[in-house]
Amino acid sequence: MTESESLSRFTALGGGRSIWDAYAAELDASDKTRTTYTRALKQFAAWLDVEGVAPLEATRETITAYKRYLRANKSAATVNCYLTAVRSLYQWLEARRIYPNVAAGIKGERTSAHSAKEALTKEQAQRLIAPSGDSLAAKRDGAMLNLMLRRGLRTCEVARANIEDIRQEGGKAVLYVQGKGKADKGEFVVLGEECLTPIYAYLEARGEADPKAPLFAAVGNRNGGGRMTTRSISRIAKAHMAERGMSSARLTAHSLRHTAVTFALMGGATVQEAQAMARHASIGTTMIYAHNLDRLNAGGERGVDTFLDA
Repeated sequence: MTESESLSRFTALGGGRSIWDAYAAELDASDKTRTTYTRALKQFAAWLDVEGVAPLEATRETITAYKRYLRANKSAATVNCYLTAVRSLYQWLEARRIYPNVAAGIKGERTSAHSAKEALTKEQAQRLIAPSGDSLAAKRDGAMLNLMLRRGLRTCEVARANIEDIRQEGGKAVLYVQGKGKADKGEFVVLGEECLTPIYAYLEARGEADPKAPLFAAVGNRNGGGRMTTRSISRIAKAHMAERGMSSARLTAHSLRHTAVTFALMGGATVQEAQAMARHASIGTTMIYAHNLDRLNAGGERGVDTFLDA
């Protein structure tokens, strides 16, 4: 039975009521969160089907067994994401007096404060943003990856950006972005010629005049000129890194964001300036980068070596 078929069986439970549809209708979340929860609960429904357990027959032991299954097959971040969806569903079921919240108190995986994704080295970054061709796709990819690496944009921010989001503020060109979990484009990054030049070269080659059109558009017959997805942006970033000898599970599109924040601090920006560029809600997030750099440059290991070699 496929995941979709399992979820269909899931929704049919409850005296003919569609539990899944009712839950989804009341879920107060963004479209991206809805998509994530749907994917996570399809996985849960498929696992329940294999185990021969109906969703409204699950016990706390069922949920802990599912957690063990996830732990053996998924990353810690994915485990936590999938468990969050399960907890949300059973919390809703209990609030509607349909079924007890058997997922209450099930803890997620402990993760390190340091990201599992790596930042690029200076040499790797220079290789990645070096010109790679004159085709429209090459110009687009070059301008897009250059922007992500220099300004720390997330894939969702790149996908949501329109041409009209490039504006002038105080005599400087800026790009307004709609960040993660945000409802509007209320934050911006300062572009500079290093970002603007490849963007304008790409737009000129593309010949796009509509200001409401996507800043970076799909190329090809199926969705040519349409908005790119976060998945396609991630895939492009991975492909270009692999072509330049940077094929690693720890190097992803999000690594470009880590690189931007790291380089900002290494280049002399204050923690507050790096926080503003990265649009971190908490300065504590930015401080992690600063602490990691301090740890590398002034580690206790150096003291041991100095003492032993004296």
